Amino acid sequence: MNYITFHNNVKIPQIGFGTWQIPDGEVAYDSVKFALDAGYRHIDTAEAYGNEASVGKAIAESGIKREDIFLTTKIHNKEHGYEKTVKAFKKSLELLQTDYVDLLLIHWPNPLASRDNWEADNAGTWKAMEEFYEKGMVRSIGISNFREHHIEALLKTAKIIPHVNQIRLYAGEQQEELVTYCKAKGMALEAYSPLGTGGLLSSEIVNTIAQEVGKSAAQVCLRYDVQKGYIILPKSVTPSSIKQNLEIFDFELSDAQMGKLDAMENICGPTKNPDETTF
Repeated sequence: MNYITFHNNVKIPQIGFGTWQIPDGEVAYDSVKFALDAGYRHIDTAEAYGNEASVGKAIAESGIKREDIFLTTKIHNKEHGYEKTVKAFKKSLELLQTDYVDLLLIHWPNPLASRDNWEADNAGTWKAMEEFYEKGMVRSIGISNFREHHIEALLKTAKIIPHVNQIRLYAGEQQEELVTYCKAKGMALEAYSPLGTGGLLSSEIVNTIAQEVGKSAAQVCLRYDVQKGYIILPKSVTPSSIKQNLEIFDFELSDAQMGKLDAMENICGPTKNPDETTF
């Protein structure tokens, strides 16, 4: 397993198991439990996903020490602001059956509920998260779907620079200016939807490279983001795919292959503008 080190020296496994769109209950429990059995030690969930209870149960019943699992959750769009964040995070801890998480993120920078007051609400949420960090309730804090102007606004009052920005990154969707900006601030990058929500798996370019290296299309896509230095969060509920997605550290893509993937157009649809979301 490869690790990425945040600017506070916390290490995060470079591949995590994403749980977006995995329904709470048996499916989420079984998927997380299988992922842990397969060797994942990094689980990513969120209040908005509605599956924190099943994720927490799977971790608690996995037989793996809590300190050996890197656990991420996120503050819901309707819970921005200091008081709401404090209350929401306490609820997340209860559902997750833990007294701390390894990474806590603001899920979206400008949700509909905060559209008229997003900057102040983010400042209040971040203040609460900094307090959680100082108390040891979280080991690192970060953001998700933030663009440059959202980060600049946050940094007006922040005492701690975010450790990570979790954004949509894959071959064809590179958000180069934002990535460069985040790196200059010392933030790590987490790539969600690294398979383009499955859209990349039919790419002729991706499948040709897969044949060249003797791997699956999904493994090529994941390896691409790994070689970019990103933390990746593939999601699946299929045991064979969950296992296969982890098997990406025994090969490398050549400079020529990386170049072909770099040159791809975004075939998976545009990334949502966080200032225009309707949620």
